[in-house]
Amino acid sequence: MKKILYILLFVAAGLQSCDKYLDLKPISQGIAIENLVSDSLLYKNASELEAALSGVYSDFRNEYFELDYFVNGDAQSDDAYAGADNPANFQIDEYTIDATNTNVSRDWQYLYGTIGKANAVFNNTDATPEVDPARKLQIKAEAAWIRAYMYFQAVQLWGDVPLQLREVTSISAELLPEIYPQLFPARVPVADVFTQIISDFELAVAHAPVAAPHKGFVTKGAANAMLAKVYATMQPPQWDKVNQYCDAVMAGGYSLLPEYDMLWNNENENSAEAIFEINYEGTPQSGNWGASMFRGLDWKKFNTPSNDLVAAFDAEGDVIRKEASIIFLDVSGKWSDPYWPQINFPFVNKYRIFTGNSSQNYIFIRLADIMLLKAEALNETGDLQGAAALVNQIRSRVDLPNTTAADKAAMKLAIEKERRLELAFEGHRWYDLKRTGRAIEVLNNVKGPNGTSLGYVVTENRLLWPVPQAEMDKNTKLVQNEGY
Repeated sequence: MKKILYILLFVAAGLQSCDKYLDLKPISQGIAIENLVSDSLLYKNASELEAALSGVYSDFRNEYFELDYFVNGDAQSDDAYAGADNPANFQIDEYTIDATNTNVSRDWQYLYGTIGKANAVFNNTDATPEVDPARKLQIKAEAAWIRAYMYFQAVQLWGDVPLQLREVTSISAELLPEIYPQLFPARVPVADVFTQIISDFELAVAHAPVAAPHKGFVTKGAANAMLAKVYATMQPPQWDKVNQYCDAVMAGGYSLLPEYDMLWNNENENSAEAIFEINYEGTPQSGNWGASMFRGLDWKKFNTPSNDLVAAFDAEGDVIRKEASIIFLDVSGKWSDPYWPQINFPFVNKYRIFTGNSSQNYIFIRLADIMLLKAEALNETGDLQGAAALVNQIRSRVDLPNTTAADKAAMKLAIEKERRLELAFEGHRWYDLKRTGRAIEVLNNVKGPNGTSLGYVVTENRLLWPVPQAEMDKNTKLVQNEGY
């Protein structure tokens, strides 16, 4: 039994989803098992609780959200090539990913690490003294929203995933049957994960504040927006719920900026269009190094805009959004590329302050996204005219004529195209193609330079990532996704 306990201790010390163990000393330092966790409160006062919540928010500035989020959503789609020189990214871009891919492993760890931090805050808020009861409800709502957001990422990437809602607080022989499933959880069905995600977002709708100091905090609007996205992603989608929560967002005081480029010129951060936006101060402690991953001439950058996306902008005559989204520069003598000539090489242009500690914010949820989701919901429920009105409102901002879609099938494709051009390089495209059942058809027909086929082979198995091999090795209860 002692041997088993030491093994559990070793695993717990490195398991990021069990937050209370993150500060434990290694077993090699001789710490006694019975003294691992103090009986005292995890957070002794309001200041400690608020600091812990700030620590959960700070994870939106980690590598997952500064870089991988966009690789997963854009380079894994027809909007961008992997760029740079990372083999793990090439696998993601070309649908040849395997269970030892380092991005897959680190993204699992990042997401579950944040889930563990959110669990600790959520589960220990009520017991924390000296906190106003109303603020306790808000803190739990914010932690629940962040936990749900992480699970929404995970369930889209892997499908069935472990559902961990509590942190391990002590280890003993008597507790072994109880804590073993927490340390080595099995995957649970997607439907169960979505049930928990919805419950957490509903809690946020009920108790999150209406407004916050800036758009980097959870609000009721952010909760309504995520419920709309969740119900659009579930299979089958629940379009009545999508419509309901989109309406709640659109009634929440948000509005489109008058000019599309205002979203990216760094003069209108936390604008009326933004619903959830990661804020950076441009300091070593709060700088967005991720922006430098997408643009610059010092080395070949990630997420090179694709020929297929440029052709889509050109075919639509969409000059405004193309110029706001993509910039072409001369990289002669710096690097070569199989897709673009050196004298006319494209970069993502939505992130324009690309110093090492950039002050560029990332907008993760904005009103145009929700308006186009509502257009989908209206079209799917038979309101073609209502769907067209929303699409036309988005198009009019960039001086494009009204949509010509005249039936449900044509409108579905028109909305898909509009989302692609409106939300390019914002991390949405891969997930849009998956949830609408269009990924295999679209990606297997992607065109490269001069209209040539890129030869992608996307199958049903490639719509989900493999469970990281390192996690499989640690936890025999995990079952691998098909095809890996």
